[in-house]
Amino acid sequence: MTVRVPDESVPPGAPLLAAEGLTVRRAPDRATVLPSVDLRVGPGEVLAVTGASGAGKSTLLRALLDVLPDGLHRAAGTVRWRGATVPQGRAARRWRRARCGWLAQDPGAAFHPLWRVDRLIGEEFTGDAAARARRVEALMDRLGLDPGLASRRAGELSGGQAQRVALARALCAEPELLVLDEPTSALDRATAGLVTEAVHSLRGVPGRCVVLVTHDARLAAELADRTLVLAADAGTAASRADAAARHTPHATAVRGRTTRTPRKEPLRPSTDPAPPRAGRPPRTAGPAPSAAPVLSARGLTLLTPDGTPLLDAGDLDLPAGGWLAVTGPSGSGKTTLLHALAGRRPPADGQLLLHGHPLPAGTRSRDRRTLRAVQLAGQDAVAELNPAHTAGRAVARPLKVFHGTTAAAGRERVRELLEAVGLPAGLAGRRPVALSGGQRRRVVLARALAAEPDVLLLDEPTAGLDPDSARRVLDLLDRLRENGLAVLTVTHDADTAARADRVLHLTGRRLAPGRPCPAPLPSGHPPDERTEYSGVPRHDG
Repeated sequence: MTVRVPDESVPPGAPLLAAEGLTVRRAPDRATVLPSVDLRVGPGEVLAVTGASGAGKSTLLRALLDVLPDGLHRAAGTVRWRGATVPQGRAARRWRRARCGWLAQDPGAAFHPLWRVDRLIGEEFTGDAAARARRVEALMDRLGLDPGLASRRAGELSGGQAQRVALARALCAEPELLVLDEPTSALDRATAGLVTEAVHSLRGVPGRCVVLVTHDARLAAELADRTLVLAADAGTAASRADAAARHTPHATAVRGRTTRTPRKEPLRPSTDPAPPRAGRPPRTAGPAPSAAPVLSARGLTLLTPDGTPLLDAGDLDLPAGGWLAVTGPSGSGKTTLLHALAGRRPPADGQLLLHGHPLPAGTRSRDRRTLRAVQLAGQDAVAELNPAHTAGRAVARPLKVFHGTTAAAGRERVRELLEAVGLPAGLAGRRPVALSGGQRRRVVLARALAAEPDVLLLDEPTAGLDPDSARRVLDLLDRLRENGLAVLTVTHDADTAARADRVLHLTGRRLAPGRPCPAPLPSGHPPDERTEYSGVPRHDG
């Protein structure tokens, strides 16, 4: 692929992108969301930004690009490109359009719902129509996107497909600065490898640089020249860097603050030391899964909105206390399967059974009892949450609707549910826009748990979470299983799949018995001089 190299030169040793004292605060109460951060990215370099969920990684990217959401503002600091200050406002917007490619953590939220994929990818391309079509086709092929997706709308894409479309869009105009927020979180390993290869090809290219947010220590190690860790416990921003380093070891963020243990036993988060990452930790208590299925599917047939077959006559059984993981390539129909079971997108054919009785295919035909019994925590946390409602209100709604909980009791229960999924109770008053991606995902989980379901359907529940937060969520699910909760998880994550009793692999329009993906290499190796540290205290933004 031909890479455009800009005419401007950069003095030896000078960074392409630099930020000094970058600080973000909330407008209503002036609380600090991102304490002072410095960074430098030289020509041809890739900077990885890591840290605990909620530590401010996405906020840092948005502050760099001057695209902070309403309610947040850059209180201090400067951003420099090729040594020149980038002013906020209109000048920053012109700079973004001319120099930057941007993949946000929730890419589907930025797509125009009526545009076709080919138009979304080629929007910023400045060549003629034929050249744009060739460029779009080449990028789709490079990122493993089927040519038939070019005519689909954004709402017809899986999470992994939307992520790759957003990356193709960011790459289309060959930007000098590529900014990526969790570019592989919704992808299987093979597809993530295509994304990794695309980013890796930019390393060492004159006049180009990449800033990458990720929780994947292996991805950071493979791609980054240096790593900036937004730490969770204290101190001011500081950085140590070795620009000559070309391989970054696994870097671990400082462990975040712990929250008080909720009183209700079923939601008590584990306080035991973290188990080894490879394999499922042994269960020491609780009954074995019951043989009687809580949820069953017989002859399930699934189609895409345009009629493309995804699953032919699939069967599955989920017993009380059981955990079933469904794996498969990105775009194979895993999310569609969950939506069919939850009644959001009824199957083309087949029968659903709840406790051995027929379960209506669509939510509109289900009564309050069956709606409560089957709960889905979806993958797109932005679409799952009402932007006008606070996190507390979102979690409180099923308490009121399904259990008639009073306002006072509801507030206490909301606090317990948020703390159980690893969120401080103070987040209850925040709207989704004021939460990080990982925090939104856990609010969606807390809302599903508030219904006290018999079956919990989870779509990539640990995507966008740091290892400690992910372990906390998985430990919580294991504890809930001891009380009979049945869990069905769609995942690309080896640690999540390793917790399950059974694994089904969805590929080639069939649900077949499978094995968990190979576990990732253990993280936690001590960082060296190539890891920059930002001693950013834990916050809730």
